[in-house]
Amino acid sequence: MAMTREQKAEAIKELAEKLEQTPVIYLTDYVGLTVEQANNLRSAFRKSGVEFRVVKNTLLKRAMDQLGGYDELYGALRGSTAVAFSEEPSAPGRVLRDFLRDSKLEIPSLKGAHVDGAVYGDSALETLAELKSKDELLGDILALLMSPMTNVIGAVQAQGSNLVGAIKEIANKEG
Repeated sequence: MAMTREQKAEAIKELAEKLEQTPVIYLTDYVGLTVEQANNLRSAFRKSGVEFRVVKNTLLKRAMDQLGGYDELYGALRGSTAVAFSEEPSAPGRVLRDFLRDSKLEIPSLKGAHVDGAVYGDSALETLAELKSKDELLGDILALLMSPMTNVIGAVQAQGSNLVGAIKEIANKEG
């Protein structure tokens, strides 16, 4: 059943809002998956906090036009397209990589990705899957910031215990 003009306008508005709210989108080609495989993939995305849905290319392109900054992805809007929306840059990439490895399939294939303003092509799946999550990056930064402090505290404690030890030793010799 064809969509009415109002339904198309509503769908474009909804996609534009989703694009505006979500810093990460992956465009995939899903054609050739069985119903069971598609359900398994959707389940894996859901467990990772990723929304995955099939969209019409023309509606997605119009939503992208409204926001701007997606021009480099227009070439990927051919054939059937499913979009993975995520807050976490690497989550969709990890799900896709793991699904492809576990199922020994070549689909779904990455058509392109838009991650916090950067555009990635169809060959970037492994790179995207290896990106650290924001929590991992924050942990690394905290570890870097804490390590000098830990070293200073350790050195002071070591010096203090050596000094206390030396004073005790002198006191014992005099006693």
